[in-house]
Order: sequence, then structure tokens, then C-alpha cells
Amino acid sequence: MKRRKFIQNAALTTLGVAVGATLTGCTDENKETTGTAVAKEVTTSKPVIPMVIATWNVPNATKKAWDVLQAGKSALDAVEQGVMIEEADENNQSVGKGGLPDRDGNVTLDACIMNKEGNYGAVVCIENIKHPISVARKVMEDTPHVLLAGNGAKQFAIESGFTPENLLTEKSKEAWNKWKVEAKYKPIINVENHDTIGMLAIDKNGDISGACTTSGLSYKMQGRVGDSAIIGSGLFIDNEIGGATATGMGEEVLKTVGSFLIVELMRQGKSPQEACEEAVKRVIKKSPNYKDFQVGYIAVNKQGETGAYCIHEWFNYTTYQNNENKNHKADFYNKA
Repeated sequence: MKRRKFIQNAALTTLGVAVGATLTGCTDENKETTGTAVAKEVTTSKPVIPMVIATWNVPNATKKAWDVLQAGKSALDAVEQGVMIEEADENNQSVGKGGLPDRDGNVTLDACIMNKEGNYGAVVCIENIKHPISVARKVMEDTPHVLLAGNGAKQFAIESGFTPENLLTEKSKEAWNKWKVEAKYKPIINVENHDTIGMLAIDKNGDISGACTTSGLSYKMQGRVGDSAIIGSGLFIDNEIGGATATGMGEEVLKTVGSFLIVELMRQGKSPQEACEEAVKRVIKKSPNYKDFQVGYIAVNKQGETGAYCIHEWFNYTTYQNNENKNHKADFYNKA
């Protein structure tokens, strides 16, 4: 009987504490005429803040993506339309039309796109199609595959309504002919018109998508494919965690699966900045000749926090958030 009485008293005490807490959180205007209090619903989640981040100084691309977000469209639409700006810019000799060719004079393009569900589409070694990013999206949405290559990718693009055109501009042809005089193959660190555009975006729903597009290394061997179109290397998205994308020497990014690594590090609790730094250090650890090439990463987490890091100085990236377009200089490892 004593034990039963103790349990009853404990239960009443607990109930009293709960009721008291409820009443304490109420104001007079919430009380009904009977004196019963109605608790207000408290919202603790932060508002979603749309944003865009991209490799290199590409204000026109990030503005386009931002405008798409402001129109209420998805992050997927934003990254596709954002990088298309660079693909169509003939003065940009590393993405889309006007890209520098391989050593045989062929402009071959790689691109991939990834949405909030983790679906992925890509094309590699595609020729004569100005917007490989849009073909990559078609691969993702309209085929049972995730990656198409070469003539097959081109055929699919034409069948999907894309118009083939010559992508080798006179400017790029002239540069190629000049290169052929000595035909030396050495990657250039920090090509300031950038060698890849990778873009990540968060829309009003808090969903993340990413895109990556490139013409690859200038004067590469025919058939060479870098990291840009390869899931987990040039780009990776996990909508629960965040996303990352890469630029620079694709072979080194491929060997360390850099973008996937960054997202997994963020899953373990690292900030986007810490994760980017660790991914660059992995490249350096595995490559004694790291001073001869550049690798850079950008990342964003679910909270909209960003990070960027690279091996050498002068890697830039662009953000668009709160109606403001900003170019940033990434921190770097090789400060000797």
C-alpha cells in the first residue's frame, strides 16, 4: 500500500509540473473564458535561405542561377541554367563553345548533373553540342542510364532535339595551331578563365542540386576523360548533408574521389571549410609532385555554410546570396 501511494503521488507531481510548464508559456490573450490556457506552437527551425556557389569568377552564371531560384524554380533548374551561361560564352576557352580542343583539334566536352534525390546524369567526350549539361540532364531524366559517351551521347542529344554545331572557334583554333609548333603537354596552374565550372545551389525548399561542365584539359589525348562528369569526383550531392564540386587536375581528383569525400566528412560533423581542406590534403599526400598542378574544391552544407580550399593561390569562387553577388579568393595550402 505504501508503494502504491508513492507511485500515485509521483504521478500527480509530474502532472503538476507539466501543467505548470504549459501555463507558464502562455499569455493572457491565449486563455479561454474558462481559464484553460492554450499553448502557442514554438518554431525553432531556421528559415531556408536560397544560395548559389560556383567555381571561379563567374558572376553572370551565378546571377542567372539566382534569378531562377527567385522565380521559385528548383535548385536543379538553377544549376543547369547557370552553367549554360558559361557553356555559351565563346570567350571562355574551357567550357562549351570555344573550348580549347584536344591535341587532334577536336573540342570534346564532359558534364554531369545531380538532383536532390541523388539521381545523376552525365556525358563524356561529346562533340558538336554546345550545352552538354542539358544533355546530361536528359540522360538522367529520360534514359535508364546515368552516363553516355562519345558518338552515342551525340546521337542521343540530336534525337532529343539538340542542334549540332562546330564548337571550335577561330580564337581556339588559332591557339591550337600555336600549340602545335612545340606540342608540349603541361597543365597550366590557375587558368584564369577557369578550366571547369562547378555549381551548387539551395532552393527555397532547402533542396540541393549541383552541376559540373568542362572541355577538359587543353590539348589532352583524344578520348581523355577527367573528373568533371564522374559522380563522387567532380561532383557529389547528398540532400541530407550538402554538396561539393571540384576544379583543377582531374586525374588527381579522380584518384581521391574528392567531392564524395567532402560530403562524407561533413556527414561526420566537419564544416564545409574543414572538409575541403582535408580533401586537398589527401591529394597532396598521394602526389609528391603536387606543386606542378592545381586542385580546388567548393562545398556547401544543408545550413547554407560554404567552404573552399585549393593547393595553390589564386583559385576564386563566386557566391550569390541575399541578393548579393560576391567573388572570393579561396585559402590555399602551398604558401611556401
